[in-house]
Amino acid sequence: MSEDKAKTIETKAEGVMDEGVGRLKDAAGGLTGNMGMQAEGKMDQLSGMARQEFADLYEEGEGKVERAVTFVRERPLFSLGIAAVLGTIMGLIFLPRRKG
Repeated sequence: MSEDKAKTIETKAEGVMDEGVGRLKDAAGGLTGNMGMQAEGKMDQLSGMARQEFADLYEEGEGKVERAVTFVRERPLFSLGIAAVLGTIMGLIFLPRRKG
Protein backbone atom coordinates (compact mmCIF):
# COMPACT_ATOMS: atom_id res chain seq x y z
CA MET A 1 0.00 0.00 0.00
CA SER A 2 1.38 3.41 -0.93
CA GLU A 3 2.01 6.13 1.63
CA ASP A 4 -0.68 8.36 0.13
CA LYS A 5 -3.28 5.60 0.32
CA ALA A 6 -2.34 4.87 3.95
CA LYS A 7 -2.54 8.58 4.79
CA THR A 8 -5.97 8.83 3.15
CA ILE A 9 -7.26 5.87 5.16
CA GLU A 10 -5.78 7.37 8.33
CA THR A 11 -7.47 10.71 7.64
CA LYS A 12 -10.82 9.00 7.05
CA ALA A 13 -10.46 7.04 10.30
CA GLU A 14 -9.63 10.21 12.23
CA GLY A 15 -12.69 11.85 10.71
CA VAL A 16 -14.93 8.97 11.79
CA MET A 17 -13.47 9.12 15.30
CA ASP A 18 -13.95 12.91 15.54
CA GLU A 19 -17.52 12.58 14.33
CA GLY A 20 -18.26 9.82 16.87
CA VAL A 21 -16.73 11.75 19.76
CA GLY A 22 -18.69 14.79 18.66
CA ARG A 23 -21.94 12.84 18.70
CA LEU A 24 -21.18 11.62 22.21
CA LYS A 25 -20.36 15.13 23.45
CA ASP A 26 -23.50 16.50 21.79
CA ALA A 27 -25.67 13.85 23.43
CA ALA A 28 -24.02 14.26 26.85
CA GLY A 29 -24.34 18.02 26.66
CA GLY A 30 -28.00 17.70 25.72
CA LEU A 31 -28.73 15.34 28.62
CA THR A 32 -26.91 17.46 31.21
CA GLY A 33 -27.99 20.82 29.82
CA ASN A 34 -24.38 21.83 29.18
CA MET A 35 -24.67 24.05 26.10
CA GLY A 36 -20.89 24.44 25.81
CA MET A 37 -20.31 20.71 25.62
CA GLN A 38 -23.15 20.35 23.14
CA ALA A 39 -21.72 23.07 20.91
CA GLU A 40 -18.26 21.51 21.15
CA GLY A 41 -19.77 18.19 20.13
CA LYS A 42 -21.39 19.73 17.07
CA MET A 43 -18.07 21.31 16.08
CA ASP A 44 -16.32 17.95 16.45
CA GLN A 45 -18.97 16.33 14.28
CA LEU A 46 -18.50 18.94 11.56
CA SER A 47 -14.73 18.60 11.80
CA GLY A 48 -14.96 14.83 11.41
CA MET A 49 -17.27 15.07 8.43
CA ALA A 50 -14.98 17.64 6.81
CA ARG A 51 -11.95 15.34 7.26
CA GLN A 52 -13.79 12.47 5.65
CA GLU A 53 -14.89 14.61 2.70
CA PHE A 54 -11.36 15.96 2.24
CA ALA A 55 -9.96 12.42 2.18
CA ASP A 56 -12.56 11.39 -0.41
CA LEU A 57 -11.80 14.39 -2.62
CA TYR A 58 -8.07 13.80 -2.35
CA GLU A 59 -8.50 10.16 -3.30
CA GLU A 60 -10.71 11.11 -6.26
CA GLY A 61 -8.26 13.74 -7.50
CA GLU A 62 -5.35 11.36 -7.13
CA GLY A 63 -7.13 8.84 -9.36
CA LYS A 64 -7.71 11.47 -12.06
CA VAL A 65 -4.05 12.48 -12.04
CA GLU A 66 -3.01 8.85 -12.39
CA ARG A 67 -5.34 8.43 -15.39
CA ALA A 68 -3.94 11.56 -17.03
CA VAL A 69 -0.35 10.40 -16.55
CA THR A 70 -1.21 7.00 -18.02
CA PHE A 71 -2.88 8.66 -21.02
CA VAL A 72 0.18 10.82 -21.71
CA ARG A 73 2.54 7.84 -21.40
CA GLU A 74 0.45 5.72 -23.76
CA ARG A 75 -0.17 8.48 -26.35
CA PRO A 76 2.67 11.04 -26.16
CA LEU A 77 2.25 12.51 -29.65
CA PHE A 78 -1.50 12.84 -29.33
CA SER A 79 -1.02 14.52 -25.93
CA LEU A 80 1.50 16.92 -27.44
CA GLY A 81 -1.00 17.78 -30.18
CA ILE A 82 -3.73 18.49 -27.61
CA ALA A 83 -1.35 20.73 -25.65
CA ALA A 84 -0.37 22.62 -28.81
CA VAL A 85 -3.98 23.23 -29.84
CA LEU A 86 -4.97 24.35 -26.34
CA GLY A 87 -1.92 26.62 -26.11
CA THR A 88 -2.77 28.23 -29.44
CA ILE A 89 -6.39 28.80 -28.43
CA MET A 90 -5.37 30.28 -25.08
CA GLY A 91 -2.82 32.52 -26.80
CA LEU A 92 -5.48 33.83 -29.20
CA ILE A 93 -7.86 34.50 -26.33
CA PHE A 94 -5.53 36.07 -23.77
CA LEU A 95 -2.78 37.84 -25.75
CA PRO A 96 -3.62 41.27 -27.09
CA ARG A 97 -3.62 41.68 -30.84
CA ARG A 98 -1.55 44.34 -32.55
CA LYS A 99 -3.47 47.06 -34.23
CA GLY A 100 -2.13 47.62 -37.70
